[in-house]
Amino acid sequence: MTTLEIKGDWNIIKGNLKQKWATLTDDDLQLIEGKQDELLGRIQKRTGQSREAVEAAIKEYRTALSA
Repeated sequence: MTTLEIKGDWNIIKGNLKQKWATLTDDDLQLIEGKQDELLGRIQKRTGQSREAVEAAIKEYRTALSA
């Protein structure tokens, strides 16, 4: 997954991430816009989930958008 892949659908993905992990704030997501590694790290920290689980969730949302 590349930064460009995430950036294209960022607003939709942001909403989906906030629905999945309610502990994420707008500030979390705004601060890290366009910074994939920081995004994944912050989600991991807030949710306690593994990097793989976070990447899988983001990929799932991207796949749903392109369907």
